[in-house]
Amino acid sequence: MKIGVVGAGHLGKIHIRLLKEIPEMELIGFYDSNVDAVAKISADLGVKAFADFAEMLALCDAVDVVSPTTTHYEYAAAVIRANKHCFVEKPLSSTLAESEKLVSLAHEAGVTVQVGHVERFNPAFVAARPFIEKPMFIESHRLALFNPRGTDVPVVYDLMIHDIDIVLSVVKSNIRKVSANAVAVVSDSADIANARLEFDNGCVANLTASRISMKNMRKIRFFQRDAYVSVDFYEKQAEVIRIRETEKQEGDGFIIDLGPEKGRKEIYFSMPEIPDSNAIKQELISFYEAIKNGTPAAVSVEDGCSAMQVAEKIMEKISFGG
Repeated sequence: MKIGVVGAGHLGKIHIRLLKEIPEMELIGFYDSNVDAVAKISADLGVKAFADFAEMLALCDAVDVVSPTTTHYEYAAAVIRANKHCFVEKPLSSTLAESEKLVSLAHEAGVTVQVGHVERFNPAFVAARPFIEKPMFIESHRLALFNPRGTDVPVVYDLMIHDIDIVLSVVKSNIRKVSANAVAVVSDSADIANARLEFDNGCVANLTASRISMKNMRKIRFFQRDAYVSVDFYEKQAEVIRIRETEKQEGDGFIIDLGPEKGRKEIYFSMPEIPDSNAIKQELISFYEAIKNGTPAAVSVEDGCSAMQVAEKIMEKISFGG
């Protein structure tokens, strides 16, 4: 499958390097609007640089869009209208209206569109996912050192969108209420934000994202009946704590006696084995496999649009003091 890349910035270069390692995908080159930088990037990576996006598009079966968020719609729409498959880095676009239009275009064209919500492929989340079942409280903290590269969009679209997608992937219920607040500290948009999502099934998700932290942190915790699951996306670690009834005086875990009515409970800890994998490479492989097998994308264009819908609701609450 012939594929081209749009955008050769920090993340685009990573995509280019990884695509070169996937034998099933033939990387024909990349396009970047920064004409002053493309020659050096092309030489460093050993990949052809196209001076014209349309020229590259005509030679591709699929295109990987890793350009700035504000240009996602422009390039993705062009790819889909050309009846080519499209991988779009998250967020799907910079506005909900654009995201909804991409969903419509993808349906009309009948092509595969996958959104780069890479944390779905984080090996720690992959290992923990089988243990997550009907969580009723979720808490996430996604904190990052300041980097001007992400300030073209609010922190909700830049960082929190990852955890919005994770929450939507595990909570199968409609959102009935959104509360949020945020502060602009170093940019003209929200740099630190907190959102509370309340679902019809009673689940509550409390999400915090900041791009002005003194340290990097990407953690999420799931609380559910008789279990607690913690995922550290940054350190690639997962922990599962479960509770079960037991008649034993001793066990593998910690025994607590709740009295004659509730009996004994055993609390036991486990650390799921974390596979040694590169999340970005895995999502690109899954994109190829969806096209090859004619199966739905692991993170569909609808998924990307749903995350944008929630992000926009959060931004409305922030904008109007909701």
